[in-house]
Amino acid sequence: MRFSLGTHFSAAGVATVLVTAATPATVSAINTAGIIASAITQDCISWRVSGICYWLMCTPFGCSVKTSVKVTHFIPEVVVSTYTGPGGNPWTEMAFMSGASGTIDNALTSGAPAGGGNAADIKTPGQRKSNIKFKYADAIGHPATSVIGGSIPGYSCDTAATPFNPYFLSTLDSLVWRSGLPESLYPEALVPGQRELGSQVSANMWGNIYPRSGFVSQTDDDKASAVVAQRVADIITRSGQPHVYQVLKGTHKAGYWPPGEVKENTGTANHKWQRLSPTLSASCAVFPDGAYPIAQDGNEAYALWQPYSCCKRRGQTFLYSTDF
Repeated sequence: MRFSLGTHFSAAGVATVLVTAATPATVSAINTAGIIASAITQDCISWRVSGICYWLMCTPFGCSVKTSVKVTHFIPEVVVSTYTGPGGNPWTEMAFMSGASGTIDNALTSGAPAGGGNAADIKTPGQRKSNIKFKYADAIGHPATSVIGGSIPGYSCDTAATPFNPYFLSTLDSLVWRSGLPESLYPEALVPGQRELGSQVSANMWGNIYPRSGFVSQTDDDKASAVVAQRVADIITRSGQPHVYQVLKGTHKAGYWPPGEVKENTGTANHKWQRLSPTLSASCAVFPDGAYPIAQDGNEAYALWQPYSCCKRRGQTFLYSTDF
């Protein structure tokens, strides 16, 4: 299932606020200007010449083979936010979205959080403390996605994402986001070692990707937020998932290679994360990425970056490309 709120915002009005890359700092919330500024970092963009493209150019006087440089770089596609209550998105300008779309969630919970927030830390008398946490989550188009992507023809690739577009709002996906059905019955959720963020063998297990719901078994709140963010990225970069969302996937064409589906534990081959809140970082990594401070309010935000490759069209027909 998919949804569309029908409103797309333009990044043109905010592109002029680009400043130098932000240095790491502890923040309680982040705004659009800060998110755009944080995207100007070579560690995350990782631009490089990756090969050569060959094109067949034909004119009335004959045909010849032309070449163009193939480049590869990462583009920030969405800001994934995890938070403890409706309207708690730490991206201040976008916090209204979850509140405005919370009708379904309120109907399912009779207006109560129903496990929302860090209810995992509650201990019932006579019982062991529960490690189950619940997070709301949003995935909204990164405001700098069109600034980084396609800004220099032939040397930067077009992004498949739309700035400020809501790709996932957990308050619209409440039925699946709270129940975990049908994914709790999938083999990925039932077979140990399948689709896990981190590894039991390396004693660095952060959590299961399936079922892709808001509930996480994790004592560390920062790691719980990261697992939820990874689940959201897993959903939106795939078609035909049993969730209410919009697919974020580029279409391959001559001289243009968009990224594939996000997959955990594969290094930076198909994605990486930039922490935005509560720790604003100028670098990118994949989860697990070490120990970080826990947000005082339990709300966190991350930028999802994915790699694109492209080359400038130099003829009518794309022949092939070679990679370095």
